[in-house]
Amino acid sequence: MVTGMARTLIAGNWKMNGSKDSVAEFEAMISQLEDLPEVADCLVCPPAILLPLFNEVARGRIRLGGQTCHSEMCGAFTGDLSAEVLAEFGASHVIVGHSERRSMHGETDEIVASQALAAERAGLVPIICVGESLPEREAGLALNIVARQLANSIPNFEKEDQAFVVAYEPIWAIGTGEVATPPQIAEVHGEMRRLLIERFGDRAASIPLLYGGSMKPGNAAEILSIPDVNGGLIGGASLKASDFMAIYAAASAAD
Repeated sequence: MVTGMARTLIAGNWKMNGSKDSVAEFEAMISQLEDLPEVADCLVCPPAILLPLFNEVARGRIRLGGQTCHSEMCGAFTGDLSAEVLAEFGASHVIVGHSERRSMHGETDEIVASQALAAERAGLVPIICVGESLPEREAGLALNIVARQLANSIPNFEKEDQAFVVAYEPIWAIGTGEVATPPQIAEVHGEMRRLLIERFGDRAASIPLLYGGSMKPGNAAEILSIPDVNGGLIGGASLKASDFMAIYAAASAAD
């Protein structure tokens, strides 16, 4: 649901899934998207090694993104990729601070902020992820955790009008089949919008807030109809063209 000027974004995070054969599935997404009304922006973030292949066939309304980036442009960082390389091979966005990167790779709020600045440097739109664990939610700390991550993970960008996206992903609902309830989602998204308005003023109305936690065709329309939910960061359901485009189509019902 578009609140203020924020444009809906349906983004797929393929994580460590896909192969050369996945180009056909990506092409099916492109084909199906062309038959749907333009109700939202659409983004696919495959493993970085597939970006060149996907970029060769990408066209029209579907965009490509990276799943993470290093804060530096180049250097002795074995296994890492710069934001500039992602941009060179067709990315327009990059996910930073995903909970799996925070937990498995020790990425702190400060590291995430530096990655977001790297995205700006390379001309990419960072998708900055925040979210609480199950123990934190059960302890009543969800809003505090999200507030802290928002404050520390969103940098002071060089450009006042630098575009960025915020994705709320309750860690306990990622890949588990569990989904936050509409009141839980509304509470967090409403608080995020309030905090963004405090920091960025009127401009905050144009910042898309995505929900990322087991969104799928069966629940997408309900979630996307919640105030201040401007799209989804979708995991497993983004791997199949039929499922991903069903979620995209649900955005029109929620508009």
